[in-house]
Amino acid sequence: MSFSLPQINDNPDGGWGPSSSNLPSQFKFKDIPYAPYSKSDKLGRFADWNDISGDNRPMNMGLSSTQTRGGGPGGRGRRDGQLAFGSGTASAFAYFHAEDESSFSLVDSKAGITRRGGGMSRGRSTGRGGSSYSRGGFQNRGRGGFSGGRGGGQRGGRRGWRDWEKTGRARESSVAISPDWAMLEEIEFHRLAKLRLEVDDPDDLETYGRVYPYEKTYDRITTRTEKPLQLLDRIKYNPTTSDDPVIQDLAAKDTATIYTTDVILSVLMCAPRSVYPWDIVVVREGDKLFFDKRDGGPFDTVTVNENAADPPQDPTAPNPNNPNEKVAVPETPSFNTATSLSLEATYINQNFSFQTVIENPPPPAVDFSKPNPFYGPDETEPLASCGYRYRVFDLGVTEDENIKICVRTEVDAYTPGQDPKKGRGLVTIRALNEFDPRAPGAGGAPDWRTKLDSQRGAVVATEMKNNSCKLAKWTVQSVLAGADALKIGWISRVNPRDNTRHVILSTTSTRPSDFASQLNVSLANGWGIVRTVADMCMKQPEGKYVLVKDPNKPVLRLYAVPANAFTAEEDEEEAAFDGEDGE
Repeated sequence: MSFSLPQINDNPDGGWGPSSSNLPSQFKFKDIPYAPYSKSDKLGRFADWNDISGDNRPMNMGLSSTQTRGGGPGGRGRRDGQLAFGSGTASAFAYFHAEDESSFSLVDSKAGITRRGGGMSRGRSTGRGGSSYSRGGFQNRGRGGFSGGRGGGQRGGRRGWRDWEKTGRARESSVAISPDWAMLEEIEFHRLAKLRLEVDDPDDLETYGRVYPYEKTYDRITTRTEKPLQLLDRIKYNPTTSDDPVIQDLAAKDTATIYTTDVILSVLMCAPRSVYPWDIVVVREGDKLFFDKRDGGPFDTVTVNENAADPPQDPTAPNPNNPNEKVAVPETPSFNTATSLSLEATYINQNFSFQTVIENPPPPAVDFSKPNPFYGPDETEPLASCGYRYRVFDLGVTEDENIKICVRTEVDAYTPGQDPKKGRGLVTIRALNEFDPRAPGAGGAPDWRTKLDSQRGAVVATEMKNNSCKLAKWTVQSVLAGADALKIGWISRVNPRDNTRHVILSTTSTRPSDFASQLNVSLANGWGIVRTVADMCMKQPEGKYVLVKDPNKPVLRLYAVPANAFTAEEDEEEAAFDGEDGE
């Protein structure tokens, strides 16, 4: 058998398709017009029933795309037409009944059935400058005609309306990303939300500290019997994982593979809900992982309205490279900025947990098996009520896998009449704070003094929306510690323009597992995230890494950092480097 190559007629013009100047004499497609072709165009269709343009007859009758989509009188403001390629172009092979269409007329001229609410549908406009029907009748005339919402014919307003007035300012990262750091992994939040890992009940290793009984009278406070929030000097320790001597001893005994604290672990388990930036330092030593926090990082403060549609903002810092730039006067008072509110919320949380316990018996305080491991003999101020429970969770997928995580959990008090030494009646105490319902960043929260007693459900729903991440972290911390109750105080300013004096309006008591169901918090998803991040870090060689949440995108990134990063040695080196530059 032999194969002879047919004659190939190349296009001397260098384009697609046959050339009019180089056609063979016996070419049977000589008089058929050629349609432009795109390599991305789909081939093999007898008819395109999914044509994006819908009724494209004007285009096929010889009108240009600018006359029908975007450029003509009837296409004002619409997007330009598609590129003229393949099935999207004005086809010379299309067949139309132009005469039949022009002679067609409607025989039945009977008026259509009028729907409920007149000839206008709920919340929809008849066009620019038209009117719309909304629940409650016609509204005041706004821009764009009678409107059922602010500034437009659609319910809820027009997309992009007054965007220039919104404070959607780009946030800065929680840690300065050095150009020397190598990015190793990147994970989007939507991928994290699909992870699942069921974990059994943990094993208790050791308990430390002393807990006081909870004062039950705070559960009966109402807005009419409010109590002032007191300032108490107590010491409460929350060191990072590597600075915990108990964890170091447990690591020397190979108790687990991963070591961390409940504060750090809750942030990782609730990562898909987070909006503000954060970072976790990961140290791999041999076959062990240590999840640490940085001193002065975001783990030491409490966020406020992080998940609100318009969260509190910090004022924009002036550009140091522009000496002519004037410092803008902030619209928000200094005590209502994001940083000030975070410090205020941290102060409220600490003092509320100090105030709601009974330090003078009866009932007596309960000492755990060992004293507080961080309290030294040189300390003079009294210790706060706090108990540390070191617990081990098994993250193995199969029985042969030996991947365990050791977590230092904290409890704040115990319920009188229970035995906290056996893990019964343990309580965690947190506080939500109200600053000014009319201030920017309040997230549409109602006035607590008027609504907390009569419409508590609406107030709770608003806080669950505006502080979804914070409440989820508190719930996860309570579940990790094995607490039976989570006490949440409702704290408000005495005067909205004074952030130093506060009152307790009410206290909510709930079971952490029930509250997790209300918040739609999935612990299985949280453990799946922890296991995924741990596997990602275990693939790397020994060293130090940092897991960073992007400040403006729902993305996690893993960087490799030098061994002396985030330590006193690095600070000294930077100080010496700055001194050389000054010389």
